[in-house]
Amino acid sequence: MFAEKTNLLNEAESLADYWSPRVVGEVNDQYVKVAKLKGEFVWHQHDEEDELFYILRGTLEMAYRDKTVVLREGDMHVVARGVQHNPRAEDECLIALIETKTTLHTGDVVTEKTRSLDEQLTG
Repeated sequence: MFAEKTNLLNEAESLADYWSPRVVGEVNDQYVKVAKLKGEFVWHQHDEEDELFYILRGTLEMAYRDKTVVLREGDMHVVARGVQHNPRAEDECLIALIETKTTLHTGDVVTEKTRSLDEQLTG
């Protein structure tokens, strides 16, 4: 289903829309995704799943209710299950994500930015 070899940065650069992740691989019960981010996303949480963010290019601020973690190119950050968070990027930011296949894009909320798993798989 997936390519034998994938360049995550190239895949992320090829995305047309912000906040619309694309699945580019899978490992056991995890999807590997890329996304292009700019602006503010939405406050949400994933009750049962952790999320791994890896910054390919740019800067991402991961806002929590009590702090903000600033991530730059090459940084990795795990958002723990059940923790409200809101990613935001002042300028364009390219990321890779590793998420359990059951992880909903906007977690416990649905907005105009929500993308279904089918949308993420077909890109």
